[in-house]
Amino acid sequence: MKFVALTAIIPQDSEEEAIEIAKGAGAGAVTILHGRNIGLKEKKIFFGVTLEESVTVLLFILPRKLSMRVMKALRDALDIENDENGSMIFTFSLDHVAGLNKEELHKFENEIKTIL
Repeated sequence: MKFVALTAIIPQDSEEEAIEIAKGAGAGAVTILHGRNIGLKEKKIFFGVTLEESVTVLLFILPRKLSMRVMKALRDALDIENDENGSMIFTFSLDHVAGLNKEELHKFENEIKTIL
């Protein structure tokens, strides 16, 4: 089974919704990172404090055949194409993966069978 890492950078207030959407589309475990988004446009300054967007980075390890379904579900539900929300989703191939839970591997196998 070939795996990819699906990374979703979303506004922090969409974190729970995004996780539920991804799991509904077949994703399993997720690693959650919190950060700030510094875009091209100058940020607002209020009493000397720069206001930056808080973002969540969701990292899923998924079988390649399942990754597009999860990506499409997130893209459609969270309106990723809208430039105003500062979101982004991308995947990259993984050559070697160790440490995946066997229960999750069986879940992936069943999800892929339903796709085919």
